[in-house]
Amino acid sequence: MNSRSIQPRGVALLAVIWLIALLSFATVAAIRVVAFDLDVSNSSIHGFRAKQLAEMGIALGCNPAIERTDPILHQYSEETEEGFEVQLRSEGGKFNINYLLAQKDENLLKSMFIDWGITVEDAGILVDCLTDWIDENDEMSLNGAEEQWYSAEGRINQPFNRLFYNLDEMRLVKGMEMVEAYNPNWRDWFCIWSGGPLDLNEASAELIAVAADVTVSEAELIPETVRGPDGIRDTDDDQPFQSAEQALSLLGVDSSLRPEVAGRFTVNDTTTRIESIGVATSARRKITVIVRNRTGQPAVLERTEEVVP
Repeated sequence: MNSRSIQPRGVALLAVIWLIALLSFATVAAIRVVAFDLDVSNSSIHGFRAKQLAEMGIALGCNPAIERTDPILHQYSEETEEGFEVQLRSEGGKFNINYLLAQKDENLLKSMFIDWGITVEDAGILVDCLTDWIDENDEMSLNGAEEQWYSAEGRINQPFNRLFYNLDEMRLVKGMEMVEAYNPNWRDWFCIWSGGPLDLNEASAELIAVAADVTVSEAELIPETVRGPDGIRDTDDDQPFQSAEQALSLLGVDSSLRPEVAGRFTVNDTTTRIESIGVATSARRKITVIVRNRTGQPAVLERTEEVVP
């Protein structure tokens, strides 16, 4: 056979092989694109369904007839892999930072920061900076910070000279990096939307101790009493206090002799945080609503939505 006739055939065969390879690569790429689109579509569908379920949880949580221990707040179907989890918590169990600053309760804030390990001097500076952030004027406190300091840092239109709208805004205040360093969980101590004073039926011993100027071991008597004989919260034998004076008397705090301490407390705060997580297959969506007067004429104070892993 003539070698000249073999060469074109070999080239043609090689071209066919290359063409098949290219088509194979294109087919695989197309399959991957289609699979990705399907994943995105499924994720979108499941995400939408998860949000629907979270909304159902919020609707139940807002119902004044539903108590926070009601099993109806926890629903999940193994068959459909769908459900929701709802938590009801009082906002009164934390310090309302806006209330403390409006009441000019600098001693409480300083004591809190000092207990976290911040020096007395730095605690005073931090309180002044927090005060300057929320006051309505541009007059700087003794150790505070106003527009001049923030502008020098390249931060325009700060401070806001109004109350905090959320805890993230607190991080913008000069000196808050110290708080982050000494107590990374500082957010567990503060809130924005409670009625103001600390709810003795909801607060932890650590928060009660710093506000009542007693030790944590002494303050533990309050939540122990509220939990009742079985030591478990939200059971039939709970013994919540009916007045702040009743609780403070157990700590040896006379409300008439120490009105500045008594004014820091209340019982039965009406502000509730409702957190609902909806689950649909692998998708999870979380809706958080803060409601005041849930058992009366409720008012929604804040609503947030987020994707959770």
